[in-house]
Amino acid sequence: MDEVLLIEDHGAVRKLTMNRPDKRNALNADLVHAMTEALLAAQRNDDVSVIVLAGAGKAFCAGADTSSPRRLSAQTRRAMVQHGDANIALTKLLARTDKPIIAAVHGFALGAGCGLAIGSDLVVAAESALFGYPELKIGIPASTVTAHLVHLAGRKIAFELLTLCENIGPQRAFELGLVNRVVPDAELIPVAMAMAQRLAGWDRDALWQTKRLFHRATAMTPEQSLEMARDIAVMMGRFPI
Repeated sequence: MDEVLLIEDHGAVRKLTMNRPDKRNALNADLVHAMTEALLAAQRNDDVSVIVLAGAGKAFCAGADTSSPRRLSAQTRRAMVQHGDANIALTKLLARTDKPIIAAVHGFALGAGCGLAIGSDLVVAAESALFGYPELKIGIPASTVTAHLVHLAGRKIAFELLTLCENIGPQRAFELGLVNRVVPDAELIPVAMAMAQRLAGWDRDALWQTKRLFHRATAMTPEQSLEMARDIAVMMGRFPI
């Protein structure tokens, strides 16, 4: 069986490439499991400083694989709950992994795939990239992606993306603050890797701690985050006498 996830190390940068090109890298149980295990392995490996997430073929990730629908019943309920938990665990890992994650996005990044992209710490988008949430178009509610997107994009933008179901290009995503760089397709991976190598050049503990503090701060009020930052600075002896 072909590997659903390709793993390459480039010095201190680990590149994870979703490898279901015939399905536009749609997320099935095997790919979700492989990505979860790969992120946990990178978290445990002190030789890895930064992670780049990419997609093989013509797309980054077209979302959840709906080619084999599963109906909820007394017999399938446990398996479906476990599958849902696995998907949520992967989404949580984007923030909980101390190593910065850079998404290199081309082609479709839809639904759960869009969540993977903009849920990463930095996003480099190719000119071919299209971001969107098509769930309502196919007659299903946007469930787990809603909870994630409203925290990432804010209420107005999240509601627009979830309900109008209009894919947006990389420039619009950049204007909304969902993307950091827009580059020609041929430059996508080189730019993402160069950005990753730059991050990998910093002191590793300082880099990882910065990401950890960043995500803790996003869950706090401004006052709480300032007090947390002060306490950590005091513990690290960062204030001059």
